[in-house]
Amino acid sequence: MRLATSYSQIRKTFGKPICEHQAIQLKLGEMATRARAARLLTLDAADSFDRGERCDLEAGMAKYFASEAALENSIESMRIHGAYGYSKEFDIERLYRDAPLTCIGEGTNEMQRIIIARQWIKRHAEL
Repeated sequence: MRLATSYSQIRKTFGKPICEHQAIQLKLGEMATRARAARLLTLDAADSFDRGERCDLEAGMAKYFASEAALENSIESMRIHGAYGYSKEFDIERLYRDAPLTCIGEGTNEMQRIIIARQWIKRHAEL
C-alpha cells in the first residue's frame, strides 16, 4: 500500500501525478479499505486471545482475509507500478512474488474457511 501510494505520487502521466487519475484513486481506495479491514480483523483476534477466549474463528478470519488482501493489494500495486514493478530495483517485485505464499503458509486459506465455518456453526447452533 505504501509503495503504491508513494510511486503514484511520483510517477507522472499527461502532466500530473498518476494518483490524481481516477482509475488509480479507485485502486488506492480499494487497497486502503482491504488493508484496514485486515488490520481490524487481526486486532479483533488478538483481543479475543488476550481475554483468554477461544479464538479459532477470529484468527481464521484474520489470516484468511489478511492474506487475500495482501495478494490483491500486491496485484493492484504491481498494476500501479506498471512495467517498473517487474524490476528488482522496486520492492514491489518481491512483494508481488511473495504474496501468494501468505495464502498457503500456516494453514491454507481453504483450511481457514473450513475452520471458520465449523466454528461459526458451533457458536450459532440452534439449541
